[in-house]
Amino acid sequence: MSTAALLLVLASPLVGAGTTPFSGARTPQVMTRGHVNASPAASEDQTTVGDSRPNIVLVMADDMGFSDLGCYGGEIRTPTLDRLAAGGVRMTQFYNTSRCCPTRASLLTGLYSHQAGIGLMTSDRGSDAYRGDLNRGSVTLAEALKRGGYRTYMSGKWHVTKHVRADGLKHNWPLQRGFDRFYGTITGAGSFYDPTTLCRGNTFISPENDPLYQPERFYYSDAISDNARRFIDDHFRTEDADAPLFLYVSYTSAHWPMHAPEEEIAAYKGSYDEGFLPVAAARRARAVELGLLDERWQQAALSRDWERMEHREWEARNMECYAAMVTRMDRGIAGIVEALAARGELDNTLFVYLQDNGGCAEDMGFRSNARGLKDVAYEPLGPDGLQMKIWPPMQTRDGRPVRTGPEVLAGPEDSYVSYGPGWASVSNAPFRGFKHDGLEGGISTPFIVHWPAGLGAVRAGSIVHTPAHLIDVMPTFLGAGRSGYPESFKGASIQPMEGVDLMPLLRGGGLQRAAPLFFEHHGNLAMRDGRFKIVSTFRKGQPVRWALYDMWSDRTELNDLAGEQPVRVARMASKWQAWADRVGVRRWPF
Repeated sequence: MSTAALLLVLASPLVGAGTTPFSGARTPQVMTRGHVNASPAASEDQTTVGDSRPNIVLVMADDMGFSDLGCYGGEIRTPTLDRLAAGGVRMTQFYNTSRCCPTRASLLTGLYSHQAGIGLMTSDRGSDAYRGDLNRGSVTLAEALKRGGYRTYMSGKWHVTKHVRADGLKHNWPLQRGFDRFYGTITGAGSFYDPTTLCRGNTFISPENDPLYQPERFYYSDAISDNARRFIDDHFRTEDADAPLFLYVSYTSAHWPMHAPEEEIAAYKGSYDEGFLPVAAARRARAVELGLLDERWQQAALSRDWERMEHREWEARNMECYAAMVTRMDRGIAGIVEALAARGELDNTLFVYLQDNGGCAEDMGFRSNARGLKDVAYEPLGPDGLQMKIWPPMQTRDGRPVRTGPEVLAGPEDSYVSYGPGWASVSNAPFRGFKHDGLEGGISTPFIVHWPAGLGAVRAGSIVHTPAHLIDVMPTFLGAGRSGYPESFKGASIQPMEGVDLMPLLRGGGLQRAAPLFFEHHGNLAMRDGRFKIVSTFRKGQPVRWALYDMWSDRTELNDLAGEQPVRVARMASKWQAWADRVGVRRWPF
């Protein structure tokens, strides 16, 4: 799809208020970089004038399933991502780590998350693989690309450090790990109307006292999009315009709580009244029609029966709000795309979209807290007051208690609910499993790559079925950006990258990978080796039990072959154990 065509379809209003939310904003000027040969390896902080290397924009969503997007079979309206997919390449077997922090650690470093120090979450579990903090034996994408002359920007969720206090250590905050500018949150969840640990640079701010961003109505997905767009605008009207940019946009949508503007939710009114199974079945059928799934792969059983749900109207509203969150994010991505296209930079931008884990079955806020709020009164936080909570008990900025339970409609800032296991099954359709799991529903993500100048028009709309992993993003970006990967950085030895450059595959060729793909999180284990996959789902007090699946004939993991092929299972389990020993995996719980 041409830039002109994409601009036409993105001509709808952008997110945010009707007035420009940024103080001191100027009319953007159209600038393009020169097209001459660039040095393949520049020193740190060096800009190459006339650089022809691509800009790189990496967009990641939070707690979404494989089939949520329209271009992956879903009914949720995602016109921007659909059109990027139509003009680019979609991968159908791209894997994350099944959880937020480990995925971010792996994505940013090109290592398995244990090697980067975040094998679990952001708390110290007493061994190097589980420190809960990015270690110095890794470099981030921003650090590596900055060495090659890129300017580096981030907007959104960080969530790869245990140090989140304003007066605490900041050595693993974005500006200290390679980003020139940062707007977003250091922690991993919270209100979309008043996010905790909201920062500009290294400074905590509130939605009310940010000197640079004052929309009429603050909503975090909008803020992430608007600030990402501002970074683009600022980049191309300064002396940095001759350097390529790397922009990491890390949304919290559609992580709980289900928060969205009411007008966005209203557009989905009635869409989910029939319940879980019809939506899941329609998604699978559409994905088969699109060529994303093999028709032999049957829908896995859903985790809930709609007819047995006690609060069906409330359940439907939760999914309406979830869909609204995704559509609102898509509209924000439209603004980012438009900012690049307006400067003639979109065709030479390597634009990648993915998700951090599968749909989330955590039933946050399903129990009512109304009785405990009868006599609760809060003082308004005021412009300089900072939100310190990521879940109830908590308050809104204007002093109202935040409510949970089936009597609470999802959406407003004083509500706090998730969409629960039933809809998470639908998000992951047709796969089994959820966020946390090594099953396909936990680790499978859409992966969209749009780069007309680098992939060529012939690749527009292509679908790639070869398995790949987060560890492949670093070598792919460094290859496209002709930037080297260091053996040492700031006095520390750097571990070698684990992945491979995907660009030959994306351009229609093959892929040479020497090792299988490995997984471990919270005791959930998996390994993908060619057409076969072994999986062990954690059960407290139970030993590891490997299941074996043929991913060519049964990617929805319904037919366990372990009893028929014990030798294959043993051989694969031995490979997994060798990897686990190498990267420092410990047996959960510990």
